[in-house]
Amino acid sequence: MPARGSLAASDRAAYMRDMMLRLPFTQKPPVVPVIRLQGAIGAGSRFSPGLSDATLAPLIERAFRLKPAAVALAINSPGGSAVQSSLIAARIRRLAAEKGVHVHAFVEDVAASGGYWLACAADEIWVDDSSILGSIGVIFAGFGFPDFLSRHGIERRVVTAGTSKSLADPFQPSKPEDVARLRALQEPIHQAFITHVKARRGPRLAGGADLFNADVWVGQQAVDLGLADGVAHLVPKMKALYGDKVRLVPLGQKRGLISRLTGRAAAAALAEVEDRAAFARFGL
Repeated sequence: MPARGSLAASDRAAYMRDMMLRLPFTQKPPVVPVIRLQGAIGAGSRFSPGLSDATLAPLIERAFRLKPAAVALAINSPGGSAVQSSLIAARIRRLAAEKGVHVHAFVEDVAASGGYWLACAADEIWVDDSSILGSIGVIFAGFGFPDFLSRHGIERRVVTAGTSKSLADPFQPSKPEDVARLRALQEPIHQAFITHVKARRGPRLAGGADLFNADVWVGQQAVDLGLADGVAHLVPKMKALYGDKVRLVPLGQKRGLISRLTGRAAAAALAEVEDRAAFARFGL
């Protein structure tokens, strides 16, 4: 060890930092914040806050302020708003690049449509054997009631300024020009989704496979197609990568006003009904 007086102040500081790193009892365990992305993506409702950039921004910002070894995303989402999916994913990527932090996504039941968009914000995507992934597409769905009105003698009266103002009116018969217009609206959104997946997954995607027809795949199928990187669960995988002493810090959204006023049970039940409708098309 060199004499203390023979070292400049900056050299002494560097020496002390090096010594601290060599002493096991001075080292803090690595921190991995776990951001839970559960439910449909969008503005939410009075019963559930939904997954939106506005509601998730504080959680995401906090995760990257913790000086983490990595950030983990626990994803269970059937999708929703393309715009909110894009905003949330962009925020994660922006902070990951600024902080130089690796991001892992762990898919639970489903990461479909916008849920898969969020998963692609990670550097690696891990799945369960039974996880459902994909649905890289765009959907518009509704109902039509023109026969109901006719049977009950109800006359529909609509006055618009602009020929497209009553686009896809559910009380009028479906029109070919409306369908064509909706497809024209969907195409750039679908293309943005495809571009995002290709940019994030790149050469890992299986060549020759039609991955962008809104189909879904399960577990190892998704891995084989390059949509995911492996089968793994969050806790054991983080321990394998960052050591047994890794500290996982769960970060989730706070309950909304209705939940606080009426009680967790009632609000949770109402939110569950809304989420079930979104998850049902995947058999969940």
